Amino acid sequence: MDQVEKYSLLVLDCGSRTEKLLLCQRLMDKVLTCFQRRPEAVCRLICFPWAGGGSMHYARWGPVLSSSIEVFAVKLPGRESRAQEPFFSSMQQVVDEALAALLPLLKEKPFSLFGHSFGALASFAVAHALKKEHNMEPVHLFVSGASAPHSERRLNQPKRSEFSDEDFLRWMSAVGGTPPELLSDPQVLQLFVPALKADLRVVENYTWTRADTPPLSCPITCFDGKDDVPHDLQGWRDVTTGDFTVQILGGGHFYLKESTNQKTLLDFITKQLETSELHYF
Repeated sequence: MDQVEKYSLLVLDCGSRTEKLLLCQRLMDKVLTCFQRRPEAVCRLICFPWAGGGSMHYARWGPVLSSSIEVFAVKLPGRESRAQEPFFSSMQQVVDEALAALLPLLKEKPFSLFGHSFGALASFAVAHALKKEHNMEPVHLFVSGASAPHSERRLNQPKRSEFSDEDFLRWMSAVGGTPPELLSDPQVLQLFVPALKADLRVVENYTWTRADTPPLSCPITCFDGKDDVPHDLQGWRDVTTGDFTVQILGGGHFYLKESTNQKTLLDFITKQLETSELHYF
């Protein structure tokens, strides 16, 4: 029995509302990072990490964004304060834990989802489950640096989690985002590479079959770096009946780490969410 199942059973068995709230809060504290709590915010932005990534990059967006937006960053097992926990082995585990931690927050006010690379597919999988199981949708889904979940380009790409150490390091260097001095440090690689490979296995084994009717109706925006490897961005049109836009920014796969691009990205997200607030209310 995994941690999500244990928490779910505990919550169901608790007779006290106070006990249930405490258990839910413990799970949220474990899974979510938030640097700037904003009870007055009218919308929440939930961010999912790239493969091997943690929650800190997105959590730092909280103090930067408009006071009308509250940012929560998802923290996966096997890293940061959860370093002693085993990695997830399937996207379903990512979805189950995210729903268990997020549902109390998502029921309170409008929310949006953002994910880069691995996180783009994780955010879609969570959005799909929310719609299917709870009839809830984000006011906007922001995906970045990834082909659509059903794209042949994605499904046919090499399984990088199976690369030899030498080929894997060569691929990491080509993708960018990791300083060369870290790539040459065996101790750093020993900490970082297992999480990256575990997340890659999850996303490489994740499949979604295109349905006759798109599963979502919310707007979707795709971001990508113009110097990144080609992604099937247009395929994301197939997952929603809502508006669809593409934003290309300068840079490679980790374009969003560059300060100018981050400002452009966050300004765009803020504008979209503030507009959606007007429509929502």
